Amino acid sequence: MDWTILSFLTADALQNGTIYALLALSLVLVFAVTRVILVPLGEFLVYAPLTYVWFLPAEVSGLDLKNQIPGTAWLSAAMLLWWAILDRSNLRRAGLLLIAALGVIGIAWWGAQGVPLWLGWIFAVLVVLPIGPASYRLFFEPAKNASVLTYLIIAVGLHFAFMGLGLVFFGPEQFRLPAILSGQTNIGLVPVNNQAFLVYGFALLAMLGLYLFFTRSIFGKALRACAVNRYGARLLGISPSQAGYVSFGIATLIACVSGMLLAPLISPAYFQGFLLGLKGFVAGILGGLISYPLAVVGALLVGAMESWASFQASAYKDAIVFALLLPILFWRSLRSHEVGEEE
Repeated sequence: MDWTILSFLTADALQNGTIYALLALSLVLVFAVTRVILVPLGEFLVYAPLTYVWFLPAEVSGLDLKNQIPGTAWLSAAMLLWWAILDRSNLRRAGLLLIAALGVIGIAWWGAQGVPLWLGWIFAVLVVLPIGPASYRLFFEPAKNASVLTYLIIAVGLHFAFMGLGLVFFGPEQFRLPAILSGQTNIGLVPVNNQAFLVYGFALLAMLGLYLFFTRSIFGKALRACAVNRYGARLLGISPSQAGYVSFGIATLIACVSGMLLAPLISPAYFQGFLLGLKGFVAGILGGLISYPLAVVGALLVGAMESWASFQASAYKDAIVFALLLPILFWRSLRSHEVGEEE
């Protein structure tokens, strides 16, 4: 391996590691607050850019969709409507949820009629965003006293359901999306896509935003309280349910924006979310699912290992990355002791 190859592998590792870091931060946030391992996070990441395809002009997308509303809009609206029915005893909240459901359909219809690219970009994020908090309300909150294993089973079931719906909504094809920043910039010997700099910038912004949110805002401190001790937080008047909605909303927003920025580099398809989310999960595990800085370090390690494995043994790169879990789990099994559920 010479210096040129090492430079290319380093650039590839940094790009992949940045995406895994964003997913790992989202997973750690959700797990710390709700004890849910959000397996379907990868589906949220690919849903947003695939929805964006439905808002692109025919000459850009290459598809004749005839102003068709994307399936994610119907899914998002249906989940909000279901949420409103469940919360019908609270008329104000139910009314707001109904308005939000109608708003999602209205945005999707407007986007399908043809809008500027920047507006379609925002519409795609807004259409997919409610699916995250609605998933928490519909599937996890009814089992609020369940074990982590039960939450994991629900999350895996949701992952398969969302991936199947992705195939129904968007078909098996991969789509090429226009980049916000086209062209490349040479850094030493390595040409780097300008779009990748947006991914790096968003990652830094997300980390800084999460730091300020958790240290300077009352909502962030409430989430931290729930992460430390949900029962104690409840005694102080902090609602774990509201904290769950906020954590799912933040995680879904990070995943959607990450997917939109990453899409021009990977040509998204419905099936790509699983592996991305799984590698973000590995990074989160390396950080113990409790530490944000360690999750970022773990994500960069996963990206470096994947890049090295792609060069040395490309057929086994995913297996090598997932094998990182084994020594970590073995080490944690030696240090941990059996404890009861918190509640």
